[in-house]
Amino acid sequence: HVGGARTALFNYLFARHHGGKFILRIEDTDQKRYNPEAVNWLLNGLRYLGLNWDEGPEVGGDYGPYVQTERLSIYRHHCQQLLDNGLAYRCFATPEELEEMRRERKPKGLPTYDRRYRDYDPDQALARADSGESHVVRIKLPLEGSITVHDAIRGDITFQNEKLEDVVIVKSDGIPTYHMANVIDDHLMAISHIMRGDEWVSSMPLHIHLYNAFSWEPPIMAHLPVILNPTGRGKMSKRESRAPDGRVLPVFVRTFEELGYLSDAMVNYMALVGWSYDDKTELMDREELIDRFSLDRVNASPASWNYEKLDYFNGVYLRALTPLALTELVMPYLEKAGIKADKATMMQIAPLIQERLNVLSDVSNWVDFFFVDDLPPYDLDLLVPKKMSLADIQPILVAARDTLAQTDFNHDAIDAALRQSVETLGIKAGQMFQPIRIAVCGKLVAPPLFNTLEILGRETVLKRLDQAISRLEPNQ
Repeated sequence: HVGGARTALFNYLFARHHGGKFILRIEDTDQKRYNPEAVNWLLNGLRYLGLNWDEGPEVGGDYGPYVQTERLSIYRHHCQQLLDNGLAYRCFATPEELEEMRRERKPKGLPTYDRRYRDYDPDQALARADSGESHVVRIKLPLEGSITVHDAIRGDITFQNEKLEDVVIVKSDGIPTYHMANVIDDHLMAISHIMRGDEWVSSMPLHIHLYNAFSWEPPIMAHLPVILNPTGRGKMSKRESRAPDGRVLPVFVRTFEELGYLSDAMVNYMALVGWSYDDKTELMDREELIDRFSLDRVNASPASWNYEKLDYFNGVYLRALTPLALTELVMPYLEKAGIKADKATMMQIAPLIQERLNVLSDVSNWVDFFFVDDLPPYDLDLLVPKKMSLADIQPILVAARDTLAQTDFNHDAIDAALRQSVETLGIKAGQMFQPIRIAVCGKLVAPPLFNTLEILGRETVLKRLDQAISRLEPNQ
């Protein structure tokens, strides 16, 4: 999801800016929700964005393994340490008992667990656990006072301990919860800074209490602003939808990649969703972002996702490509669309569409007519400019055909010859150029006309004009 991608990007930029290491860890302790395919999407998404990790899966490092379910013995050791020190306890409450507590306590604003096993005899608890009785392990949090935590973006935040719950740190299957595993891993992997989504702000006191329980120094924490939907109302959706014009509104990194957003454009745009350099500079390459990124310019307020602005950024980066680079990027999209394009012709077309293309997947809409023998049927009314009728069009196309049959077939010669024909007929340029464009391209929106005619070649252009003239015969 773009929210997770933005979080990864900020971590990456911060690490690179300070000459540190960007570490990737697979947090798979929630086995009910674990999806191996999602891990592949994550890794591929980071690769596409160019966020190469220094330590983690596939690259190794000094603090591995980097997959949490491969670290269970480490967590067991640390859990036992808390139990031995009286800072955690085994809880044997059944699901039914927990549900009854929740129903009774939640309406009163109380922690949903009533701590009934908090002071249970540890030896009896151990005996029940050894007998195979199902249980979890809970952290023993202070019952009074308060804890003030510092967020590098939001400042100091104070929480009342009495409102905190003795949360589960190891589940009944022996696998630690996210909170327990994260705190242990962040310490053992020497993590200096944690940047994550603002949904984890409420977990800060628990995490700090866990660090205190182990007598560890906590890392610096920064909770990033939430990303809102384009309307500014509500968090960015977890589901992809469509705009009124039918185009996909992606939320997953892999979809942005499939649609043809360039990695550098995505990185540049995402960096500005919640961060700014100086409130006016927007276009920055990767090295400039690394050089300029700082936490003190991250805004705590939510930031809206803007598809139009991303399209603008992508267009800017597309226009910076060489014709060869653009051609090589669009060829797979043409193949996917079933268009048999040859690279040499596409190289000629590339500069013509470069100013008009926002995403690579749109390329087929701009160039499909270059690579077909016969155009698909089009509405004859498209041939008709404003203030003209269908009956006016055939003589105009006949004149255009006669002109193009005789002139040299290059941009400048075509331009001069057709404008002379317009003058001879006593009509406006658009009254000739629109019918030619429709007859030759089959659509109103196409690359510049004279370049298009030159690339298509005289034979194809005359053939398509003849076909249009024939279709107009019954209207004369």
